[in-house]
This record gives sequence, C-alpha cells and structure tokens, in this order.
Amino acid sequence: MDAELIRRLAALVGDRHVLTGVECSPYVLEGRTPEAVVFPGTKEEVGRLLAAADAAGIPVTPWGSGTRIAVGMPPARPGLVLSLKRLDRMLEHEPGDLTATAEAGMTLGAFQDALGQRGQWLSLDPPHARQGTLGGVLASNASGPRRHLYGTARDLLIGLTMVLADGSIVHGGGKVVKNVAGYDLPKLAIGSFGTLGVIVEATFKLRPRPDTDRLIVAIFERVKDAGQGVRAIMASDLIPSAVELLDAEAMRALGLGGREGPALLVGLDGLPEQVAWQSVELTRMLAAGARVETWALDGAERDGAWQAVGELSRRAFPEATAVMTWGVLPTQVADLVEHGGDIARRHGLPAAFAAHAGVGIISAVLGSGAEGKIAATTVAATLGDWRALVRDAGGHGMLEWAPLAVKERVPVWEPPGAPFRIMQRIKAELDPNGILNPGRFVGGI
Repeated sequence: MDAELIRRLAALVGDRHVLTGVECSPYVLEGRTPEAVVFPGTKEEVGRLLAAADAAGIPVTPWGSGTRIAVGMPPARPGLVLSLKRLDRMLEHEPGDLTATAEAGMTLGAFQDALGQRGQWLSLDPPHARQGTLGGVLASNASGPRRHLYGTARDLLIGLTMVLADGSIVHGGGKVVKNVAGYDLPKLAIGSFGTLGVIVEATFKLRPRPDTDRLIVAIFERVKDAGQGVRAIMASDLIPSAVELLDAEAMRALGLGGREGPALLVGLDGLPEQVAWQSVELTRMLAAGARVETWALDGAERDGAWQAVGELSRRAFPEATAVMTWGVLPTQVADLVEHGGDIARRHGLPAAFAAHAGVGIISAVLGSGAEGKIAATTVAATLGDWRALVRDAGGHGMLEWAPLAVKERVPVWEPPGAPFRIMQRIKAELDPNGILNPGRFVGGI
C-alpha cells in the first residue's frame, strides 16, 4: 500500500485512527500482517474508506473484536483491516415495541447491559458474548445453547444497515417486527463473513428478561444414556431454553461440581412456578431412564457454567490442535459423539465434544496428546476421518479453527454444491472487484 493512499486514509478518519507497521501486530491473521488498520467513527467514514480501497484494488478485512476472525481460509493478501471499534453506540431502544438499534461495533455484552436496565434482553448467547461485537455475531451467524428455544440471529434481526464495497450505504428491513416479501438483505448478510458488505447498524427484536432462569446438570454413565435423555426431553411437554450434551472429556474440562461423566445441561426459564414444575419433571424423567445424578445451578454459578461451555475450545486441553463444527440430525448426536471420540483415540489424540443436542450442532475439539506437539499430518488425518463420519451421516463439517499447517491440508468448508453459482452472482453484484474478505469464504469467494 503506497504512502499516498495511507495519507488519504488518514485524511478521512484522522491520523490517530490509522495504524501501520508494527502497530498492526494485534491484527495479524494467519501469520499475515495487514498493511494498515483503520478505525472509522461513522458509517459515512466507512463508506469513504471502502470507496478508496475499492478504487485502489486493496483487499479489506472487516474486524469486530476478532473472536471469530480466524474462521475461513488464510487471506492471500492482508491489505486493509477495517475495525468497527469506534462504532459502539446504542442508537435507539423502544422498550414498548421490544426493539433496539445499535452500531455494529458495540459488544453484545454492552448491548445486553443496556437492555437489562429496562428489563429486556437479546436472546443470543454465542461464545465469548461479552467480547463479540453485534456486527461480528451477525456476520459469522454465531449462536449458543439458547438457540434451542429462541433461534439464531436470523430469527431476531429485523433491520440492518450495510456499506457495500463501492462505499454506498444500503438499508434492509425496518424498525418494527413484521413480515415482508421480497429480497431480504438482512438475512443475506447473516453468515456472509464480511464478503458482501460491512454491517454498520442493526435492529433487533427483544424479549423481556425471564423471572427465573435455571440450569439443570445431569451426569450419566454413558453418552448413549445422555442421548436417550435428550430424546425423552424432546418428546415431553417441557420447554427448555437449552439442551446441551457434553461427553466426559468436556465435563472434566469444565469442572462443574467436580463430577465426571457424560452430561446434559438443560436450561429452564420463565415464571417461577413454571421453572419449578419443569425442574421436578425433568429430574423425574431422566431418573426413570438411566442411572443419573442431577443438581440445579442458579445465579452466578449458572452464568459461569454457560460461559465455560462457550469456552470449551480454550478450556478442554492445554493446547488444542483443531476445532470442527458438525451439523447433523439431532437424533444422531450421541452416536456421532461416541464414534468421533473413537476416531480421535485411534489416531492417538484426545478429543472433547459439546453439542446443541436439540438442533444437531456439535463442537468437536481435538487435543495434542500426552506428548504435546503433534504432526499436522496426524491432525489432518483425524479431521478427515471426522468429516467422512459426518458426511456418511448426511451432515456437514466446518473447520472452525486450526493452525495454518493443518488448514493447508484440510478444507475449511464443505464443497459449495449447486447454490454456489447463486452465491457467485450475489458476490459479483455487491462486490464486483472482490475486495471484501476475498478468498476466505466458501468456494474461495
């Protein structure tokens, strides 16, 4: 990036909001250092920065807090990092309408704190929720255990403002909860990983905070028994907010209550009498099907447990070697967790599994084994066998995180299939010069 362009960027946002050289080290991605990092303060500045980068043919990586920035293929050229750190304001909150609008650089934690002052919340609980930004959560379609009842960002987003590669500012949706027909820009942006535009503002529908929120932990002797517990819950009249299945290794890492063994973590919220009845019924139901030990967590203990589940990839092993996310049928979760563990052991590696059991999303964490460092070929072979296992079950696997040496051997994404042509056409329409996060998404988009 030439000095003249750096001066132009500085003129747009101010000298102190442009980093170059060694100052860019916190934004190194896959061993590649960006040529500059810029911090716009308004959506108009975002537009002018993108227009300048587009005209110069400089790749741009949108950056929230970086909690999921490693998802995707390594960038061929780092180019410019566009940080939304300064776009962190709550713009509007209408408690009576249960809606709120905020800038994309606001962290989800700060957003929840502001909503909580009026007894409301956004029912999203992705990993690292305190640090993750609203824009990053949307762009990566991040979610957590409570997606079981409350859904994902697609179910909660009602309006969005995005800046396209040429600098134009576009709006989609609105500020009221209603159904509309036609092209849905907000939902198109969700999960696009910054390849279609830079999200700068978002409007969500909210919910009142539940009067009571409880976590029931149930320890089983076998993963199979925990799987049967999930099936019993799904066939019952219970309305849990979360149903998480953890294998014994994951429970050991979390250290909940000092107990060991496969477990179910079931969230219950609502009116006090409803939660009390469901807690008793859940305990009775699980005990009728297998040998089980249950206990309840409330308050800080409950919040700490859910946070630990979201941080499994960091807690499971002193040094994780890869994290893969599987999407399968809910009825397959327990069996695939068991088979996945067997595969890892055959390769001499430990593994830990946590699943949103009611929706069929499994997080599989691979450790480095007793000898510490492990060959990238061994890790790649294990991941390949995992992906084959999931494909044979009719599911799909995505490499959430791995060292560069492993990513060079294992595809991050599944083959895109027939919809890829549509994805390419949309990309060409919104980012014709291909400057937004190029090459990192499905099919090299």
